[in-house]
Amino acid sequence: MRPSLIPALAAISLLAGCSFNSITDRITPYRIDVRQGNYVDQSMVAQLKRGMTRDQVRFVLGSPLVTDVFRTDRWDYVYRFRPGQGEVEQRVISVFFAGDRLDRVEGDVTGGDAKAQAEAQQSARSRTVEIPAAAKN
Repeated sequence: MRPSLIPALAAISLLAGCSFNSITDRITPYRIDVRQGNYVDQSMVAQLKRGMTRDQVRFVLGSPLVTDVFRTDRWDYVYRFRPGQGEVEQRVISVFFAGDRLDRVEGDVTGGDAKAQAEAQQSARSRTVEIPAAAKN
């Protein structure tokens, strides 16, 4: 037998002793982070003022992901983040108009700090965000 075949035969015999499932359990494919929709955070919501026009709201939050043809007084901003490893995160915020002016905002957007996120997870999934009226000039 050739001396160069001995290491190859040893490697083949070791692999034959391993089960195929134990090898595939240890090898995981790389999965990319997938972000979909409109990312809206608390700082963006804080810029909203009751009485803003639709164009002003669009400037602050961007174009809405969902606009209902039958209910033109509501815009929905949906954000979904699916990390390669870990839990899926989804945020939904709805902006309501009275006529062409901003009336109220509802959704599950929270602040960026860990304490605010922990409090939001303990509270209800959906909440109404109070927006102050625009200052009179």
